[in-house]
Amino acid sequence: MHRERTRRIRIGDERTGIVEVGGGAPVALQTMTTSFTHDVEASVAEINRLHAAGADIVRVAVPEKKDTEALPEILRRTSVPIVADVHFHFKRALEAVEAGVHKIRLNPGNISDRVQVEAVIDACKDRGIPIRIGVNEGSIIERRDKQVRAQELGRFFSEHRHGQMLALMIAKLEEYLDIFHAKDFHDLAISAKSMDTMLTVDAYTEIAKRFDYPLHLGVTHAGPKETGCIRSVVALGSLLQQGIGDTIRISYASDPVHEVEDGAEMLCCLGLRERKGAELIACPTCGRLQVDLFELVQQVKRTLDQDVELPMKVAVMGCVVNGPGEAEGADVAVFAGDRRGIIYVQGEKVANVPEEEILDRLRAECLDFQEKVRRGEAKLGEKKVDIVPPDPIGDLGSGIEKIRAGLVEKPTIGRT
Repeated sequence: MHRERTRRIRIGDERTGIVEVGGGAPVALQTMTTSFTHDVEASVAEINRLHAAGADIVRVAVPEKKDTEALPEILRRTSVPIVADVHFHFKRALEAVEAGVHKIRLNPGNISDRVQVEAVIDACKDRGIPIRIGVNEGSIIERRDKQVRAQELGRFFSEHRHGQMLALMIAKLEEYLDIFHAKDFHDLAISAKSMDTMLTVDAYTEIAKRFDYPLHLGVTHAGPKETGCIRSVVALGSLLQQGIGDTIRISYASDPVHEVEDGAEMLCCLGLRERKGAELIACPTCGRLQVDLFELVQQVKRTLDQDVELPMKVAVMGCVVNGPGEAEGADVAVFAGDRRGIIYVQGEKVANVPEEEILDRLRAECLDFQEKVRRGEAKLGEKKVDIVPPDPIGDLGSGIEKIRAGLVEKPTIGRT
């Protein structure tokens, strides 16, 4: 996939490892903690959980001094680069830098005093710490004076569908960047988030034309996971497909582990991240089901998440109508029928088991295949033979006996 070339920044240290962002580096996956940063035990536990789920970078809020005072202990007990999210008071940024944080996020809408911003720039420059300039739709508009707000919107009016807000975002970024340019500080990333999916796409598309700093993508206030997933993936996936974006965060009003999981899946689907663990494929289900496929799929997912480390493809199909074609590229597959399942490994049939044994046998075949790959006896994605669809009456149930007993009509082709 084509990637827009941007400057490169480095986040982290020898202990956490360095995450490179921009300049063609792999797209990094970020998230943010929901615990109070001053609660060290809760913060450490959440950060480590998010890192284990696949987060490359974790951001924490530092609204008060007690939050920045907790940073040294948090940093000591975690092993992922930490970003301090600073709002309203520039001293929190200075304290976070002193604590050893790996990156600072500033919001032009909340910290605009030039002298204060310059103090943060100087501190970060001395320590080699990058800064993200994060513009959010909700924080850049003047809300205390309605006249000022009207003047701002009017000044940047255009015929674009999001012209007023889009122009305002870019103007605020340019105005803020002037401070950094004057200090010859370019260790920057920028973002321009909105709750509106299409405004987010338009904003980053226009910003990518104007600046060469790495872009952090996100949809702000995306909502609960059920709807936020769609809103975020539509915007971020569209931008990444255009080659725009160097880090991402999917935002939910939910457990941030889901943000990491869904962000990683999106990057894997776009070919921008190597998959870790199995890729589960399951049919959409219909009235042909003769097993409890919904429960089986969830059981298989839990088993694969726990036991499989290699990126093998595993297919769980409810019947033989679409199963053979959809599972053609699977390393391990199961076709379910009349309370039975036939299991294949790279196209070869290896078992025909009753419904209650499907999960255990499928797990065993996955683990056996994983070990063969590790020993060099098999390769992921290598099909040995074409899948031969099982007889939906005979192989997938007790149909043969029913036919012999005259209880089931044997289907034939060309006869009405």
